Amino acid sequence: MNLIQYSDSVLSVVPPLLTVILAITTRRVLLSIGTGIVTGALLLSNYQPLNTLKYLLETVAGLVWHDGAINSGNAHMLLFMLLLGVLISLMTISGATKAFAQWGVRHCKDRRSAKILTGAMLFTFFIDDFFHSLSVGPICRPVTDRFQISRAKLAYFLDSTAAPLCVVTPISSWGAYIIAILGGILATNHITDISPISLFVQLVPMNLYAIFTLLLVFIVIGTRFDIGAMRKHEQMAEQGNLWDEAKGHPHGLEITTEDEGNGSMIDMILPILTLTLSSVGFMLESGAEVLAANHQAFSFIAAIEHTNVGLSLVYAALCSLAVSVLLALRLKMSVKTWLTVAPKGVQAMIPAIVILFFAWTIGTVVTDLETGKYLASLIQTSIPVQLLPALVFLLACGMSFATGTSWGTFGIMLPLAGDIAIATDIQLLMPMLAAVLAGSVFGDHCSPISSTSILSSAGAGCHHMDHIMTQLPYALIVAFGAFLGYLAMGITHSTVAGIAVCGAWFIISCLFFLRRNKRQQLVAANV
Repeated sequence: MNLIQYSDSVLSVVPPLLTVILAITTRRVLLSIGTGIVTGALLLSNYQPLNTLKYLLETVAGLVWHDGAINSGNAHMLLFMLLLGVLISLMTISGATKAFAQWGVRHCKDRRSAKILTGAMLFTFFIDDFFHSLSVGPICRPVTDRFQISRAKLAYFLDSTAAPLCVVTPISSWGAYIIAILGGILATNHITDISPISLFVQLVPMNLYAIFTLLLVFIVIGTRFDIGAMRKHEQMAEQGNLWDEAKGHPHGLEITTEDEGNGSMIDMILPILTLTLSSVGFMLESGAEVLAANHQAFSFIAAIEHTNVGLSLVYAALCSLAVSVLLALRLKMSVKTWLTVAPKGVQAMIPAIVILFFAWTIGTVVTDLETGKYLASLIQTSIPVQLLPALVFLLACGMSFATGTSWGTFGIMLPLAGDIAIATDIQLLMPMLAAVLAGSVFGDHCSPISSTSILSSAGAGCHHMDHIMTQLPYALIVAFGAFLGYLAMGITHSTVAGIAVCGAWFIISCLFFLRRNKRQQLVAANV
């Protein structure tokens, strides 16, 4: 059907903006996203009911069936989630997660050491953000629960080490995607004195949001850096309430069982190790097949760049599940126990999958509305060139927050930023590209319709809007520092100056909140 064009209209921003406002005010995620979807569909179909219904049906169908075949990308991710749910269910029922929790209790003396253990695992899984959030969350949750660390804090750890870590790692699915876009920019503009991978590596220290977000995670792990709504959730957790029951049960991967087996640490370590190593192996294999078909030489980065991430994760999950089943056979679990494994795992994943489907749908609607193109058009070449890195950062933040996707923002904004920099001041090429990467991660990091945020909430067992509202203050602190840093880069043409300005803001902010928290603790202790 013919859709109304909104690439030059402010109306293209209305559906995502309405979704965000409703999500924050009502805390009803599905209602909020659904309202945004219907509003966007009405705009695209010129408010004609039958055409609106037809568009919605075609959009939803397109999530599972596209161009006469199954939409393999979405199908693989959904299958991976279901298999991972079954795997976590088996490890729970066999007693593996309980064994890990007991091991954590023996080796972690307090909440701080429990956060350190969680952080150590978080910085190990960086191949893919879906893999990161859904794998590490359920593994670490028994330990964080035992030491009364809130689910919101765990979700923050997951989300703040997913996209920010993947975006600065060339051997991740994110890195490969970005390198491919950078290669296109260099080829289009006939720049031959630097390779795409070298350009990516040089952009890493300029990605101020990602770098300082990861640094803030270390601060939060090592101290009581609880600000905004996070402070309330931590206080509730210390009182034994891991989430606010008055605001609804979390949309998370919750698997409970009355009769756990006598599994040990090996029942968790081997399946997770298998999942990690086989993920890398299958990614390299699928990428190598594409390279061979195109008669290209094999290299690690090239293989990751051409890999099929979704299918690789499915194969890896099957291998890990097979290992877990073989280990569980020695525990001699009852037939009744075995029959509950798959249903419990699938059931636990359904809430996250439903929200993800809604997020994918509104993502398609926002794409058809061309919201990203409209926001990109707001940059005018008459703007002083010194301000361009900072303005590009703000625009990337807004675009990824409105659309819920950093990859889509990468695809639109990286070539645009490259063209503007080459046309105005070539010295600003790398700062502007880095600003796009940083802003894209911020928006994806904080948007209620971001799949990474949704899955981080699911992995932590946290209500989705609790996660968004507790994470936002931390993200805004870093984002404002990054904005200042990009201003400094634009004015001085110096990466060191940008890092120094952002770092100064970061240190001042951390000291301010740490001292304020300490004063509040002293006041509370004297009451």
